[in-house]
Amino acid sequence: MTIRLVSQYDYPKGVVVITGGWSSERGRSLRSAQAVLSALQEMGVQAETVDLKTDQRELGDRIEGATTVFLAIAGRGGEDGRLQGYLETRGIDYTGSGVLASAVCMHKLTAKTIVRAAGVLTPEATAVSHQVKVDVEAARIVDRLGPDIIIKPVNEGCSIGLHLPRGNDELIAALLDASTTDLMAEAYHQGRSISVGVLQDETTGRLKTLPPIEAETADGVYTHAAKENSDLCTYHCPAPLPEDVEKALREQAVAAHRALGCHNYSRHDFIVTADQRALWLEANTLPGLSHQGSLPRMAQAAGISYQQLVSLILRGARTDRRAHA
Repeated sequence: MTIRLVSQYDYPKGVVVITGGWSSERGRSLRSAQAVLSALQEMGVQAETVDLKTDQRELGDRIEGATTVFLAIAGRGGEDGRLQGYLETRGIDYTGSGVLASAVCMHKLTAKTIVRAAGVLTPEATAVSHQVKVDVEAARIVDRLGPDIIIKPVNEGCSIGLHLPRGNDELIAALLDASTTDLMAEAYHQGRSISVGVLQDETTGRLKTLPPIEAETADGVYTHAAKENSDLCTYHCPAPLPEDVEKALREQAVAAHRALGCHNYSRHDFIVTADQRALWLEANTLPGLSHQGSLPRMAQAAGISYQQLVSLILRGARTDRRAHA
């Protein structure tokens, strides 16, 4: 894949990097923005950051006259289609997926339904109801999914709010602990945490997958704490995988990207079970872009520099998504 670096001549009005926000992934967003901002400035592109949280009231003024926005933000309000919709009403190009794809990918149960229909393997799951007694709901979940279950919010990223209950008492406690949040229960499959990045070749338009990355933790569960603390996780890229398993991972990542209507780039998270099945868990339309993030690590393993990755993502903003996902 040949990627030309962007320059000041490509963006004479500069680029606004929107970051921060108020979601639980604020820290990751800020780290991504700092790395992106530095890369753009090193390439001679005039750029400034806008924090969606602290600059929310001045957002309209801050992006007045802007033609291109780089979204270095994650979580609710920034990754779920709302910010994308606002930018479209302003006629401003932005990086990443469009309104519909962003909203769908942020809602894990909806995304799973769509990718399953496209033939992608994914664990069984069900929405958690808060309208019945918690012990009744716990019994229904176990009857539907079996005894090994993982509980997580429907529309949070970065493994925030994840519970892995052991036994009925812990399951009930997990349901009570987040009784005001939309939750989902998913059949838990122990295995290796693998992610695959998807990039769109700007010359041919074809989708290319990056070398899979594995996140190895002591207990085999890739939690929010492990994602935030490098001491709790060891990354392997390319992940050592049998050829047929890697092929399945790459094919399913592309199939999911297409089915969900993602644009330009995305990251897909899987569990590879002991019997070598690749099970799709979720898609990330705005994966972290700090130098320690999984997408930059995968790109580096593919021979794509950080500046090239930022250039590809930025040029992907120049598209009219209003008639698309």
